[in-house]
Order: sequence, then C-alpha cells, then structure tokens
Amino acid sequence: MEIRLIMTVSSIDRIGPFEYRRFLPSIPPLDGAYDATSHDVVIVGGGPVGLATALGLARHGVRSVVIEADDTVCEGSRAACISRRSLEILERLDAAHDFVSKGLPWRTGRSFYRNEEVLVFSMPDDGVGKFAPMINLQQYYIEHYLLQAIERRNSLTPGMIDVRWASSVTDMKVGETGVDLEIRNALGIYRCRAGWLVACDGGQSFVRNALGLSLIGTGYEGRYAIIDIELPSDAPTERRAWFDPPWWPGSTILMHQQPDNIWRIDYQLRPGDDPEAALTPTAVETFVQRHLDAIGEGHLRWRPVWTSLYRAGAMTLDSYRHGRILFAGNAAHAMPIFGVRGLNSGFDDADNLAWKLALVVRGCAPADLLESYSDERIAAFWINAESAMRSTEFMSPPSRGFDLMREACLSLAGDHVSIASLINPRQTRAVTYQDSTLSSDSDPFDVGPAPGAPAKDVKLPQENLYLSDLLMAPAFTVLVFGDDRIGRDLNDALLKTGFPVHIAMVASGHPSRDSGRLSDSGQLLREAYGARNGSVYLIRPDGHVAARWHDPTPDRVRGAIERACAINEGSKETLCRN
Repeated sequence: MEIRLIMTVSSIDRIGPFEYRRFLPSIPPLDGAYDATSHDVVIVGGGPVGLATALGLARHGVRSVVIEADDTVCEGSRAACISRRSLEILERLDAAHDFVSKGLPWRTGRSFYRNEEVLVFSMPDDGVGKFAPMINLQQYYIEHYLLQAIERRNSLTPGMIDVRWASSVTDMKVGETGVDLEIRNALGIYRCRAGWLVACDGGQSFVRNALGLSLIGTGYEGRYAIIDIELPSDAPTERRAWFDPPWWPGSTILMHQQPDNIWRIDYQLRPGDDPEAALTPTAVETFVQRHLDAIGEGHLRWRPVWTSLYRAGAMTLDSYRHGRILFAGNAAHAMPIFGVRGLNSGFDDADNLAWKLALVVRGCAPADLLESYSDERIAAFWINAESAMRSTEFMSPPSRGFDLMREACLSLAGDHVSIASLINPRQTRAVTYQDSTLSSDSDPFDVGPAPGAPAKDVKLPQENLYLSDLLMAPAFTVLVFGDDRIGRDLNDALLKTGFPVHIAMVASGHPSRDSGRLSDSGQLLREAYGARNGSVYLIRPDGHVAARWHDPTPDRVRGAIERACAINEGSKETLCRN
C-alpha cells in the first residue's frame, strides 16, 4: 500500500529526455446538462490500471470513457517494477514492446547487514518465456506508453477510448441499470450516464468514499521516504537493500536503477524522525550524499528529481463489485511495495475484469460473471498479501519482538544459507485461481498448468514464436494437441455457438506453412503441458486455464466455456449470435 502522506515536487516539464505533455479539459456535445452520448463504461482514474482497463475493453470491442483529474501523466517513479506476468498482459494490449525497449531488465537482488553482504537472490527464471522476470520503468513512462497504445487503438477505431483530462467526478447516483455522474473541469459542469462504472481512482478513491466503503486488513506504522535522483552510475541493474547501515543506523535502505540514469532510493524513517523535515532539500542532500559516499559513488554529481513518503499496509475491500460499480487497482486494495505487488496486482485486476465486463456489455454473458472478478481477485489479494506482509514485517518490524527476530536472522545470515533465505523479499509472481467457479472438472494430468493457473509460455520451433503469441486473440483459446479429427469437431461445434473462440492446432512434426497448425517438433509444448495425442486445453481470454482433458467431446468443451462465462440453463439466451 502507498498511503501518500506528503509529496514535494516542483512543476516538472522534463525529466531527462522525458517531456511531459499537458492535456486540455474538454466538454463533450451536450443534450441539456447531459453528455449527449450514453456510455457503456466509464472509468474513473487515468493511471496505469484505468488505462489498461480501457485498452482491455477495447480489445474486446467495447468503448469506454476515462475521467482523469490531472492534466498529464504522473510525476515521479512511483510504481516502477513491472513483472513478467504484467508484460504478458501488456503484450495483449499492444504496449509491451515500448515497455521492454525502454525498461531495464533484472533478475538479481543483494542484501547487506551493516557492511556485510548476507544474501544474493535470483528470481525464478527458466529461460523459456520471452520476457525477463522483472523490468524497472518509471510510472510516467508506463502511463505514456499506455496512452500511445490508446492512440494506436483509436487510429484503427476512432473514439474507442475517450480520455477526458483535467476532469473530476464530483457526484454520482447509482441505479439498477447504470450510474449517473457529475463531472467538473475548468470549462464547466456536465452530467454523464454510464451502464457500468470502473473505479480506478487510487488509494484516496472518490468513488469508494462516496459509497461509504472502507478497506480492511493490516496497516503498518513504519514510514518510508522515496527519493528519485539523477545519477550517472554504472552500477548493475539489481535490487540492493541495506539493513541497519552504519551510515544511517536503525534504518533500511533500498536502491533501484531506472532508465535515463534515474535511481530510486527508498529509506525507512527511524523513530522520532519528522516526516516533513525528511523531505526538505537540506535533509535530502545530507541523506543522499552520505549514502552515496558509503557505497563508493559519492564522487558522482547527482541531483534530486522527486520525493514522496508512504506508509505500508495490506488492505482490501470485501467486494470489488457493488452493483453497477467495479473497483480495481489501489481503489480496491493496497499492497506494501516490498515484492512489487501493487501495480502488478492492478494490471491483473484489469486483465481479469476487461474480458468479463466486455462479455456482459455485449450481451454474451450474464452480469453474474462479474462476481467471479471480485472473488478471484480478492483470493489473489490474500495470496499476495501473505507474502507481502511477511516481507513488510521483516523490512519494517512492527514491534520489538519482530525487530529482535530480524536482528538475529541478519546477524546469522552471512554464515547460514537457510537463514539467509528468510531475507528474500518474495517478489510477485502470477497467481493461480485455485478455487475459481469458472473452472470445470478436468482429466488428471501428470504435469502442466492446472485449471485456474496461468498458461505456461513455451518457445515454439517456428522463428521467434511463443505459445503466448497464440493467446493474443480476444477469445477463448482451445489448444488441441495432434488429433485433427478432434480439432475439426470442436471447430464445427464451437464456432456456431457465437462464443469468441480460437482453435489452435499443435502438430508433433513440421506442418506445412499453409496448414494452420503449429509445430512442436521438439515436444517441448507437449512436455510442458503433459499432453498426448488428442489432449485439449481451454484457455480463458486472460490466459488462465479453464479446463483440460485428454479426449474431450465438443459438448464437454462447450459446457466448460459456458461455465467460464457463468452461463447456466436459465441464462443461455444471453449467448452471442453474431
């Protein structure tokens, strides 16, 4: 969680080569006091999660309006670590290329206790997927690249995503069929009707507060300062952590490299430290110079770029759906920064929500499908929170007892590998929706992603082709191994239903280029998925497995798709027919 206590920042027009674009407010064509267009979806908040949700909806053919209070992208690094799972999501949104081109990949972290290195960890990486386990990229670049993806989308379908800058929602009325909003900006006030509202308006969410909702969970007293500096250092891109460093005793310091020679430093305020005083220019200069001197980089010229404070916590709403209003990102939950689960969880929210809301808006699934969004993402929150809270309690001990335990671990870690593992920050990883109601009964497999798990990416024999490339379509993917008969039967049966379905045939040999089948000549895909001739995987539009079988019938696969869309006998009339 990042509860903003103080933020001091000058008016920034440029950070290194990055130039801020300022966007003007606008008033849409009106019918009286109302926006003349009634919108299917309005998204409140144009940060990374709101923009990703809009792109996800557009991918499925649903238009949206984004209401953003600021007139530009954010200032400061903020959420700066992007996981492999998030990059896979961003690839489906036509944004990953920019992220990867600019971001700095890393796999390694180092932890020091006073002057001794006590842990070197590497994030799990089997070398099979196309992305690094993590990249560092400032949030202003993240938002900028998402806006560029929106521009590309709008160039193909004009008006698909309407971002309305420098505008705030100041009132709302919620009904059974939609939401009525009051929107204000420098040009005036107007009202807007929406069938659905997605609240992505951050930790101080207006929408959440207007509904009288509160986050539940654990808040921590420890406070951290963030200082972004421009520093021409050639140190490697890795996560470094110093516990109780002699040059700043009683604190913990984290340091990350970001593009453009911007370095992110987080440090824990000690008992008695004044938060406001910690961000004064004199205090910032004293701390940073002392830290750089200690790590051998004090001779380099540096300058501060941005500063902020936060307090850690792991908290969530008890439901992410309230009638016609859905919550995502920090409006729905808050995570400590340790393990970088905040924004990465938000991207998972957007990915999970977009296809479900699109099916509901298009009349392809009942609104009950959205209950699974809330259930799955709250379950994911608690999985993430368990690791995040352990990391937070180690990084920022909540009591003297935790502090003594940490001191014992750190003092012994240099000589005991098993104890050193307790220092590992447990970086974020993709979550399995183990108990999802959208998963169907499946056949037993020896290996491979189980129902609820994200599909495992595999490099295919074709040049520069990965399994994830087949999951780009805004549809359910039916992955058929080897048996042409099953593939033909499924194709004939499923495509007539109107479900968004993509059939992907996997051949064990080298199929001809025009066969439409994928080569798995090295059997890598079969081995990773525990498949044999005739095996079938059903993969959801968000890349999670819905079901798997060794010899399924078309009826069984169709039933699994219906279950994944929350369709039952009483709601089958909602199926798409075009």
